[in-house]
Amino acid sequence: MNLFFRQYLKIVFICILLLFHLSCKNKTLTSQSETSRDKILIDPNLNYKTTTRNASDIIVDRAGYYNKLYGFWLGQCIANWTGLVTEMDKIGNIGAIKTGPFYTRDDWGKPDLPSIWGEGEPSSISKTIDFVFENNDGIWGADDDTDIEYIYQHLLYTNKTSILTGEQIKEGWLKHIKAEEENYLWVSNQTAFDLMQNGLIPPETSLPKNNPNFDMIDAQLTTEIFGFFAPSRPELALKMAYLPIRTTADGHAALIAEFYVNLYALATTTNGNTTPKENIIAMAKKGRKRLPANSYPAKMFDFVLHSYEAGIPWEQTRDLLYQKYQVNQEDGYTITSKKLYCNGCFAAGINFGASIISLLYGEGDLIRTIKIGTLAGWDADNPTATWGGLIGFMLGKEGVENAFNRTFATKFNIHRTRQNFPNNGIDTFDNMAKKGIFIVDRAVQEHMDGEVDLINNVWRIPRQY
Repeated sequence: MNLFFRQYLKIVFICILLLFHLSCKNKTLTSQSETSRDKILIDPNLNYKTTTRNASDIIVDRAGYYNKLYGFWLGQCIANWTGLVTEMDKIGNIGAIKTGPFYTRDDWGKPDLPSIWGEGEPSSISKTIDFVFENNDGIWGADDDTDIEYIYQHLLYTNKTSILTGEQIKEGWLKHIKAEEENYLWVSNQTAFDLMQNGLIPPETSLPKNNPNFDMIDAQLTTEIFGFFAPSRPELALKMAYLPIRTTADGHAALIAEFYVNLYALATTTNGNTTPKENIIAMAKKGRKRLPANSYPAKMFDFVLHSYEAGIPWEQTRDLLYQKYQVNQEDGYTITSKKLYCNGCFAAGINFGASIISLLYGEGDLIRTIKIGTLAGWDADNPTATWGGLIGFMLGKEGVENAFNRTFATKFNIHRTRQNFPNNGIDTFDNMAKKGIFIVDRAVQEHMDGEVDLINNVWRIPRQY
């Protein structure tokens, strides 16, 4: 065999090896495994494109982001169900309903007291104030702190868009929310839903002339997830969330919901070289800058931050918050004067104040943050779910599991509260995180002038200056 022929065979052999390697890589790229976070996920509904790359591009790891989105759903469910134990147990003593002294840290692990609607009985979820977990073989149930976010994620993906229209929101609500009770809607959500059934389209459903509950809590527990759909771009996240927020909220309540979306967006690019406490405090202070200085949410935030930095215990700060805003009605917070049921215990404002207490005093520690949120009072499952989701995202799936030194159920039942979803409403956190990845893919390509680099499994996002 002459030398030329040997060289020819060698080249052919190398080409065969290269083709085999590329074939294997392509199989890996197109894999849609539900259980492996190491596979490169590809949305069959998106035409992936390449763009001009720059050395200054922000690089975000898609596989790591998947893990974070999984941690968001898991952390939110743990915190939501734990907070439900004390929901509306303690709202103060103004008006006809009097709930006695607020809980303190010493009440953790002790018997749960009845809520304002508990008819003298403790929570049916847990007789003691403690964490509520779903074991590995169980299924997490949806609640109003998770189900509307689930709907919005579903609508974004199925409509192949990053920005929902009012009509798309209306159609989604009418399809997936039950018209009859029990439909797990309250205050502004219920009013907006009624208005939709009568033909109104967001944002008309949040306007004060149509919706008297526009300043209640609803939007701040249904729209935070939009912050995760625009990594490194808070302005885009707020644009994506603008109409969903104004499906139920107006005025200060809309500002508060935007504060949460902004913090979620800021969490997508936290500094890995700093502590969770440093990240949380820095994010919170940066988020505060977006609040108008003369608004009561800004003044509430400043009051809690000052108390935290002064070393005042969180319980004392909570008691002072109650006195300042619900008793004295300072800084333009006048809910008490409206003489609402339970003194506006569902209002955006007082629950925002309580949430900032658990955020700052929790200092990025998932367990401590959930405990404080659960004990702080009012609509206790809302702040816990909000920050459980935020810190769960920052920790990722394994980080949440390590915080509690255990593993948890991986399934989620959206049909506990909503309807008309595939598989009789049984989903998995894996699939929910994957859908979130696909929504970010579209946003990166269509709204950030970025690239979904499938070879390296990263997003390349042009840096803004």
